[in-house]
Amino acid sequence: MEEKKPAFAPHKIKGIKPLNDNIIVYEMDFEQRITTSGIIIPVDDMKSEGIRPRWARVYAIGPKQLDVQVGQYILISHGRWTRGIKIEDDGGAKVIRKVDNNDILMVSDEPVYDETMSDKV
Repeated sequence: MEEKKPAFAPHKIKGIKPLNDNIIVYEMDFEQRITTSGIIIPVDDMKSEGIRPRWARVYAIGPKQLDVQVGQYILISHGRWTRGIKIEDDGGAKVIRKVDNNDILMVSDEPVYDETMSDKV
């Protein structure tokens, strides 16, 4: 039997060059979360519940982007990003998204974790 390929397999790329001041991000978290008190918050990707801003890591920036740098972490208002595109580069498989520059709330050089969430499963 012939092996079926997925319709949207990761695109293998050498590099991405956003135009103007566009920002491409990765490492957005949509998984189930558990609060430190043990409350389970289900996966909220593409659902109306779980409306909250998200942190993401900057993957690439356009030549006119002056506010953020590649590798920084940015907090983006809820829903102000595109659907993800699966890619594969030298660092492995990733899901990248374009964000709305006007809805960046904060920038950090270090990853930021929600202290109300537990790291236990």
